Amino acid sequence: MGLTPSREVFITCAVTGSGATTAKSDKVPITPKEVADAAIEAAKAGAAIAHCHVRDAQTGDPARDPALFREVVERIRESDTDVVINLTAGMGGDLTLGSVEAPLPPAANGTDMAGATERMAHVAELLPEICTLDCGTMNFGEGDYIMTNTPAMLKEMARQMQALGVRPEIEIFDTGHLVLAKWLVDQGLIDDPVMLQLCMGIPWGAPDDLNTLMAMVNAIPEDWVFSAFSIGRNELPYVAAAALAGGNVRVGLEDNIYLDRGVLATNGALVERAVTILEAMNIRVLGPDEVRAKLKLKKRS
Repeated sequence: MGLTPSREVFITCAVTGSGATTAKSDKVPITPKEVADAAIEAAKAGAAIAHCHVRDAQTGDPARDPALFREVVERIRESDTDVVINLTAGMGGDLTLGSVEAPLPPAANGTDMAGATERMAHVAELLPEICTLDCGTMNFGEGDYIMTNTPAMLKEMARQMQALGVRPEIEIFDTGHLVLAKWLVDQGLIDDPVMLQLCMGIPWGAPDDLNTLMAMVNAIPEDWVFSAFSIGRNELPYVAAAALAGGNVRVGLEDNIYLDRGVLATNGALVERAVTILEAMNIRVLGPDEVRAKLKLKKRS
């Protein structure tokens, strides 16, 4: 693809995620109402897409209960604020081994393995415009947790997304995941336009140095649409980096909880800062309807 700076960019806001951030910031949304309000806040600040996970309302732990997703989506759709809804379909592929000496059976605390249809249940019911497809398997953290997404699982999830008319956002955490994404496209399971999210700087995936970013960007076919983000302190610098590389951008409390050193962020504040960066670069920020046209999305009410 090469370095062709973007002149029009859409912003995705990942409003909560599934990480252990709720104990670190009281601004991370937990309940369905808080997640929906965060998506609306992000949209009002300039995000065209809201990427939503759900959490257990009592513990703040990650969840995949369709009822929680239903409340989030209904609240967003019933609001007077337009935003493209992007739901995670990444939950249900969590494997935590027992220990380094006795890896089997898997640890009950932290393991959540579900079949493709169960992982897709909330997507089939709610029909968001976009849902994520985590394109690969990788280690997470420093313990025994593995994000598992086998080729067979990805093929079936992609098939179900295609049948539902929901656009997959293919999450790319490392270079081999991009090869796997191309394989899924070659299988005829991903419709045009192909949409990627380059997830940079996440241990133990692709590091977020610019050489690695551009190596991945240069391997993306010309007619694909991509966004890129990094986590932590490099989230906001990556707003500029992604746009300069020819992509779109993502911010949000899923990836970083700070606006400045020692200053906890809100989703709205992160989006506002991203808009400021992009507009200072003479880049126009696209709205929801423009993104729907660009990505050929199907809006449901």
